[in-house]
Amino acid sequence: MADQLADGTRLRALTIVDVFSREALAIEVGKRLCADDVVSALKLLVASRGAPRFLFADNGSEFSGRLLDMCGRTTTKAQIDSSRPGKPTASSVIETFDGSCRDECLNLHWFESLAEAKCEIEGLAAGLR
Repeated sequence: MADQLADGTRLRALTIVDVFSREALAIEVGKRLCADDVVSALKLLVASRGAPRFLFADNGSEFSGRLLDMCGRTTTKAQIDSSRPGKPTASSVIETFDGSCRDECLNLHWFESLAEAKCEIEGLAAGLR
């Protein structure tokens, strides 16, 4: 998800959702998110919950490239699949979660700093577990 701080600084949020249980596993917040951030979040989840059999991602730049592919195949041994561009119904559980996150958090707050945004948004995921 993308948003901005009160001063106009861009804000990105990576949401990781179990599509079967619909549980929010993690939300990572930063000014920019890249494949390294996705891999770090996945490694933490694998360490605490075990490796998934499947990973499903949209077509964002942070999900493309060799790093995520290598992590999925070597660290988690997961099969990686991605949604088709322009087809949000292919990832309806994630799109619904992101919409709820936007309605319940991003649209209600005007964050002054990245630290404030991280605290509030990442706290949302903890509350939804």
